[in-house]
Amino acid sequence: MTIKLGVPSKGRLMEKTFEWFAAKGVTLRQTGAEREYAGTVDGIEGIDLVLLSASEIPRELAAGRIHLGVTGSDLVRDKLAQWDNQVAELAQMGFGHADLIIAVPKAWTDVDTLDDLDAAAAAFRARHGFRLRIATKYHHLVREFLKANGVADYQLVDSQGATEGTVKNLTAEAVADITSTGDTLRANHLKVLTAEPIHRSQATLFKSRTAPWTDETRATFVTLKSMLEIE
Repeated sequence: MTIKLGVPSKGRLMEKTFEWFAAKGVTLRQTGAEREYAGTVDGIEGIDLVLLSASEIPRELAAGRIHLGVTGSDLVRDKLAQWDNQVAELAQMGFGHADLIIAVPKAWTDVDTLDDLDAAAAAFRARHGFRLRIATKYHHLVREFLKANGVADYQLVDSQGATEGTVKNLTAEAVADITSTGDTLRANHLKVLTAEPIHRSQATLFKSRTAPWTDETRATFVTLKSMLEIE
C-alpha cells in the first residue's frame, strides 16, 4: 500500500507546491498530457501523486481516499464540518496567502464596521421587506463569523463566479470573498470593512484522520516528515 498525496492540478498553486516539495528533496512531476491529472513522486518510495482541484482535496481527505493533501486552509475550514476531527494540519507552506473578508459598496459612507453592517442590514430589511444579500462561496465560515459578531437580518446568496461583480449586477448588496491585493474589489467600487478578516488563508499540507494507514505507510510517512522537516 502506498501513501496518496493530493495536490492542486493546475495553476500557481500547483507550481508553488511542486517548488515547496522540490526544495526539500521530494520531486513531484506531472506526467502525460496536461489534462490527464497523473503524476509521479521522486526522491522517496511509497508515495503516489494524485492531481485534483484545490476545492476537491478537502472532501477527498475527509473521505479517506487520500492520505495527505495540499489546499487552502480556507477551503478545509469551510467545506468540512468540525474539520479538525477529519484532518490534521501538518505544515503551513508560506504561499497562496489571501484573506476572507466582507466588502460593501464604497458609496455606503456610513458603513465601515461590523456594527455598521448590522445596522444597515436592519434598515435595509425595514425599507425593502427582505434581508440584505451577501454573495459568497464560503457559506459556513461567513455565517459563523457574522453570528459570532452579532450581525443579523442578512441572507447569504451563492456565488460560483466573479463574486465581486454581484453588487454591480444587482444580485447582492455586499460580498464575502477571498482577496490578496484588493485590486478587484476596488475596481468594482467596493471597500473592505475595518474588521479582522474572517480567515487568513494560505496553502497548507493536511493529513487525513480517516484514511487507512498500515505499518508500511506509517514508516513512509515518518521518512517524509523528516525530509519535509515536520515534527
